[in-house]
Amino acid sequence: MSDGTIKQVSEVVDEIYRSESRQVLATLIRLLGDFDTAEEALHEAFAVAVDQWSRDGVPANPRAWLVSTGRFKAIDGMRRRARFDASLVELAKQLESQFSTSHVEEREDEIVEDDRLRLIFTCCHPALSSEAQIAMTLREICGLTTEEIACAFLTKPSTVAQRIVRAKAKIREARIPYEVPSEKELPDRLDAVLRVMYLVFNEGYSASLGESLTRHDLSSEAIRLGRLLIELLPEPEALGLLALMLLHDSRRKTRTSPSGELVLLEDQDRSLWNREQITEGLSLVQQAISRGVVGSYTLQAAIAAIHAQASRSVETDWTQIIGLYDLLMQVEPSPVIELNRAVAVAMRDGPLVGLSLIDAILARGDLQNYHLVHAARADLCRRLERTAEARVSYERALSLTKQDPERRFLHRRLTELR
Repeated sequence: MSDGTIKQVSEVVDEIYRSESRQVLATLIRLLGDFDTAEEALHEAFAVAVDQWSRDGVPANPRAWLVSTGRFKAIDGMRRRARFDASLVELAKQLESQFSTSHVEEREDEIVEDDRLRLIFTCCHPALSSEAQIAMTLREICGLTTEEIACAFLTKPSTVAQRIVRAKAKIREARIPYEVPSEKELPDRLDAVLRVMYLVFNEGYSASLGESLTRHDLSSEAIRLGRLLIELLPEPEALGLLALMLLHDSRRKTRTSPSGELVLLEDQDRSLWNREQITEGLSLVQQAISRGVVGSYTLQAAIAAIHAQASRSVETDWTQIIGLYDLLMQVEPSPVIELNRAVAVAMRDGPLVGLSLIDAILARGDLQNYHLVHAARADLCRRLERTAEARVSYERALSLTKQDPERRFLHRRLTELR
């Protein structure tokens, strides 16, 4: 076995880990019934894969192979620990008899698509706090690190880690089932699932930190899960959320330059927007609105639809967007939505009017540590030629930003001021 072969297989394993590991984990959790055991089995399976695939070749169905190998590694681990814990002997026997290798491989492709949906509802169980639901989903389903989740939460990594540990213990102690809820239970459980999917997409659409503006793996996963969800439960807000994600994702390729620099919405080449996603998104918005009950995600999707329908930035119907933000403030009032409305008002009525609205938000003490409010204020001051104020706001935004493309953009703006 040459070093070149090992290197090639290692690259294949790395790629499969990036694309398949969360699906393998979801299936292992279903088979093994425990998060920590499944995570340990996942890593052992990938470690074995490098050695065995280098010798025997990559299997035809790598995901099924990883699931089977991980399960057998978990059973072997239970047998070893059974010398100290007799309860593990029976558990190992049950796992071994319940699932044969052929059984897993034959049914894996049929059931794996449901496994991640099962895992979402488990992670979003009402017995868990809202913070724990989101942290668990981002960690277990999407594979974000505790540092990335902490950045999204504006909290410490140690706090996120504690939430995840406590949530796993709660799931284990309360015997929370790993299953999709019944049709009767689904509507009550839907809000938490939608909220988590929304946060997953946002992390993919605009990464909280790192070298890249976007994380296509996360935004694509959120869209995939959105499609699965509307097949299961085509509620208006589920339709609205999928529409919102598709319409935003349609602009993904134009949000950065070929060198990875941030491109603002008004400067993007709209001819490169994904028309197929826009068409689907517009159809979903209409379907959601036609159901009669219009919620937060549907209103946000309607705003995104107006942007998508404008062939040029100057043709954007800002009056209609402001009206939708007014409705959104009634449905889900928040300082961030108020900020977005202020930016829309600035686009219609001029930077001075928008600046007064943003200053009112900051005067209340809201969004002081939110970099986008300071970036928006800096831009409006720049347009008004209030250079000293613009510089202070850009520097404040820069101090709060952890994403490299945004940092470079803010640096450029500061340089242009000088």
